[in-house]
Amino acid sequence: MTELRYHKKVPTRAQKEALFKVFQRDFPSWVSPGWRKSHLTNEKVRVPLIQYLKFRRKATWAFGSDMCIMLPWRGMWLGVEPDGYVHS
Repeated sequence: MTELRYHKKVPTRAQKEALFKVFQRDFPSWVSPGWRKSHLTNEKVRVPLIQYLKFRRKATWAFGSDMCIMLPWRGMWLGVEPDGYVHS
């Protein structure tokens, strides 16, 4: 009997950083996934990750590719390469 193995694809650090930069286009006050700048005092404020996680869960791997992440954003698809390069 043949054993089936599941290989989990893991994005590179550059891909994760690029996804966050795309997220920052819509939410420029966010400094990192868990922190944003307060619009009143300009200090860092802790925020829940749920908004960023919902955004990140929209990303999927490109069909037939083990390397490119595809993300629907503002009516188009963005591709994020392993080196962090983002293209439409």
